Amino acid sequence: MLDADFFRRWMTATAASVEREAERLTALDSPIGDADHGSNLQRGFTAVVATLEKEAPDTPGAVLTLAGRQLISTVGGASGPLYGTLLRRTGKALGDAAEVTEEQLAEALRAGVDAVMALGGAAPGDKTMIDALVPAVGALGESFAAAAAAANDGAEATTPLQARKGRASYLGERSIGHQDPGATSSALLLAALAEVSGE
Repeated sequence: MLDADFFRRWMTATAASVEREAERLTALDSPIGDADHGSNLQRGFTAVVATLEKEAPDTPGAVLTLAGRQLISTVGGASGPLYGTLLRRTGKALGDAAEVTEEQLAEALRAGVDAVMALGGAAPGDKTMIDALVPAVGALGESFAAAAAAANDGAEATTPLQARKGRASYLGERSIGHQDPGATSSALLLAALAEVSGE
């Protein structure tokens, strides 16, 4: 069973990973976006960790809902609303339970990914974070490690794609050959989940 502490550790591990990879995320964003993806997410997840320490929500759903709300209010550009929606919707789907199963987390995360697709209008193959999140959710039933691997593979598979959504889509064919920064940061989120679960 996964409790609030597990979810707090997941957000803390994500923040540490984003901090480590911020320069790489911004470098990926530079040719096809606003060159601020790493710095924006770093600011957002730093604020998430500080807020979780201060408010100490006591259910898994409350941890993710608070984290999502913080990202929306702290992160500029598209990534704040998209990540915020992902975590808030996942938290909402988990409800008020003090502990949740891995299966319940997988179902809730699927609801979160569906909400992101509805918000951004993106589908798999559009060269967005969805290309990492959809395969990850599909593999969550197997294990957290499998979900992290699927997210990473999905992120890498965005390199040859032409962007059809988001800022990168304005570049047309020039977006081909660049790994999508949103898919890459989504893979970090799933890798952090596998890390705190010990897989």
